[in-house]
Amino acid sequence: MRTTRVCAVTEPDAADIAASLKGDGDAFARIVRRYQGEIATTLWRFTRERAVCEELVHDVFVEAYLSLPTYRGKAPLLHWLRRIATRVGYRQWKQAARERAHRQVPLEEDRVGEIPDAATDDPQAASEYLQGVLARLPPRDHLVLTLLYLEECSVEEAAQRTGWSKAMVKVQAFRARKKLRRLLETSEGG
Repeated sequence: MRTTRVCAVTEPDAADIAASLKGDGDAFARIVRRYQGEIATTLWRFTRERAVCEELVHDVFVEAYLSLPTYRGKAPLLHWLRRIATRVGYRQWKQAARERAHRQVPLEEDRVGEIPDAATDDPQAASEYLQGVLARLPPRDHLVLTLLYLEECSVEEAAQRTGWSKAMVKVQAFRARKKLRRLLETSEGG
């Protein structure tokens, strides 16, 4: 029995990829227009600063353009771009963590902050608090918790986007939750 292989790449993507590889800049511009909103949404999890987010989106598409010859078409183009976006965002977090480690932080800034009052029902305050807490974690922990709980990726999806094994995602998530719990307990007591 012969099975037909279903192509994961849509026809417009396949045509634009082929044209881009032949040097057609307009074809790659169509890919950027088609997916820049999705990639910006993904990268918004990595930074809440509009200018930084725009720069990261740009970096994703530059990296995608340079890596386009290696794209195999086994998954939809958007999945491949999200994987690149995850790597770019993760690098951003690692760079920010290095910068924080090298500068002296006043004691007031070092605290996580007050938990927003649930009675205020202010999603913006809750989001800012959560981002602040997650930013205090090491980048790997921040990444795995963001993928699993904020982006609601399955363990398998998180493994694909990070390049880790499923077992590694589970172990990293367990350790990250433990660190998050300790961080929250110390901030409540401090």
